[in-house]
Amino acid sequence: MPKLVKDGAIVDDTWVRLDKPEGDATEAKVPAGQVIVPLSVWKAQREQLKSRSDIGVWLDSDESALELGDDAKALPLVAVNFPGFMDGRAFSTARLIRERFGFTGELRAVGAFIRDQLCYLSRCGVNSFRFDDEAADLEAAKQSLKDFTEFYQTGVDQPQPLFRRRA
Repeated sequence: MPKLVKDGAIVDDTWVRLDKPEGDATEAKVPAGQVIVPLSVWKAQREQLKSRSDIGVWLDSDESALELGDDAKALPLVAVNFPGFMDGRAFSTARLIRERFGFTGELRAVGAFIRDQLCYLSRCGVNSFRFDDEAADLEAAKQSLKDFTEFYQTGVDQPQPLFRRRA
């Protein structure tokens, strides 16, 4: 079973991520079990899927958190996709999902992000990390969550800037 880093620990990944459908999203087959569906499938099959407690949604880098909106609150998992490590739009998406839409479930980074980004992703509210690279060193990734101990700016994990905390 594939592994991931979640809440600072290495655990089994019990979720299956569906690829974007090539055709009509209303025709996409969503199997039983814990499934992360693309936003297009969620939007097309929302009425059928919202009754299931084992459905998560993933957003690609060109999709906005606004498209999922308040639906996020009812989901156990939302994933943000990195098609390449240089595409940082998922950082903003993650922060919007947490702060604007009040999402409290598992917020997962998926795709081609790199270990050096984990600390910053956690500042945006991401609490689980599923690397596309099956050979990724998860122990080292887990340690990179502690790359920095103090931050000047605010984040999801620290709502006050350093100068306010020192006052």
